[in-house]
Amino acid sequence: MQKERTLSQKINLFLEGLVMGGANKIPGVSGGMVAFVMGFYEELVYSFQKINTKAFKLLINGRFKSFYQYLNGDFLVLIMFGSLCSYFSVSLILDYFLKNYEFYVWAWFFGMILGSIYYIAKDFDDWNVKTILALLVGIIVGVSISFMSPAKENDNLWFVFFCGIIGVSGMILPGLSGSFILILLGNYVLLLVDSVNVLFNVITSLFSGNVAVLNDAKTIHYLKIIGVFTAGSAFGLVTISHILAYVLKRWKHTVTALIIGFITGSLGIVWPWKTTVFKQENGSFLLDINGNKVIENYQRYIPDLSSHQTWLGVFFIVLGVVLILIIDYYGRKRKR
Repeated sequence: MQKERTLSQKINLFLEGLVMGGANKIPGVSGGMVAFVMGFYEELVYSFQKINTKAFKLLINGRFKSFYQYLNGDFLVLIMFGSLCSYFSVSLILDYFLKNYEFYVWAWFFGMILGSIYYIAKDFDDWNVKTILALLVGIIVGVSISFMSPAKENDNLWFVFFCGIIGVSGMILPGLSGSFILILLGNYVLLLVDSVNVLFNVITSLFSGNVAVLNDAKTIHYLKIIGVFTAGSAFGLVTISHILAYVLKRWKHTVTALIIGFITGSLGIVWPWKTTVFKQENGSFLLDINGNKVIENYQRYIPDLSSHQTWLGVFFIVLGVVLILIIDYYGRKRKR
């Protein structure tokens, strides 16, 4: 059964969905980490777990109210609607700042992740051989992912479906960035930039009465891609959430230690002092449909302590940490 929530709590859920959706689109940042830090991670996992045969029986039998309550509908609708809205609002704002103030945005993210590690680990007091090993495994996997080389773009629909399953992992697995995984699979631009832009263009064209847009073969191809990607994401959400709900019930402390490790390992992805490496083919940069260079990977370097930019970056790191500590403070105050 779903929780009864006040209007202010519902607005907060929508805003948290906005933040989580924006985080899911940014390489190196995990929407699941946002859910974990903001305190609704377990409810998210267990709500997705409710998408099962019992839910479908309620739906088929026309018991729509029971179906909605069984799925914790208020929570899921607000979180998912907020995440969807972020693709055309928060994520566009973040795209602007990443394009114009990339270094400072990464520094801010780095600080927020540092603060998140403290936020999650400070109340975790069940350290033993098993949880320490889980922590180390999480760190190793997180660091290893951050230094992998990306593959080439592949628009095969079966592979796109697989990308949907893997890409949505960032919403469910804290510290594992679904967007960065898509970069490694070679399909970040295809699935989260080009296809989303085509879909937005189709929606705006249809609302303006221009149905001719659906006669374009390239547009239809992109719509097929985003449709299959969405189907893969939905399948991944349900299956991964069922697995996570199972392991959280039985090995909660071990899983929490693993998550702390993942988040710690992901610091390598959002390290601010790095240069972007763009994909090239036959001596020319590859461009997406908007004319932007396609990211291949990042080369990291040690900061120059004599640089003014370095210390400004440190300021934004501290700002990110302080923001998480403020969230923690008000979260504790609200619980009293």
